[in-house]
Amino acid sequence: MTRRLIIGISGASGFQYGIKALSLLRAHDVETHLVVSKSAEMTRALETPYEKDELYRLADVVHPINHIGSAIASGSFKTDGMLIAPCSMRTLAAVANGFGDNLLTRAADVVLKERRRLVLMVREAPLNLAHLDNMRRVTEMGGIVFPPTPALYQQPQTIDDIITHSTAHALSLLGFDTGAVPEWTGGTSS
Repeated sequence: MTRRLIIGISGASGFQYGIKALSLLRAHDVETHLVVSKSAEMTRALETPYEKDELYRLADVVHPINHIGSAIASGSFKTDGMLIAPCSMRTLAAVANGFGDNLLTRAADVVLKERRRLVLMVREAPLNLAHLDNMRRVTEMGGIVFPPTPALYQQPQTIDDIITHSTAHALSLLGFDTGAVPEWTGGTSS
């Protein structure tokens, strides 16, 4: 059986995380289903040199944000879970409160109700109490809140190294080993 993963990209800064997730999964036998929010489209244009069509070619299937009748809106459509990379505070709030007001948030709601894995690469700082409460709610529902924090012990040399490490770690939480990051074997003792 082919493994399926939903990749959501919302309007927070960090569009590159969604691109990296799709790129890392291309080398593996994973069917990717992409949904991009309207705000994310604006972020893509501001933060990356990618045209919309270039991004969409990285996914196996692209679902329009307003197509609430899409396959990923149903629990009968089997997936290994969903990664939202990046996840805006607006999307986090919608997921935390069960607002399936577009396909991105509806798909996340379905993943949670079906007890599948949901990983949210939340991107905002500093955090207010509403953000923290929403993160707590999503965690209590079984979701994983995963801010893309740089792992400097890997001694990254480029921004892409940092993005790759965070994204590969998030994908590993969904059961996908991309081989993009070496496993930590322990530090040297002095």
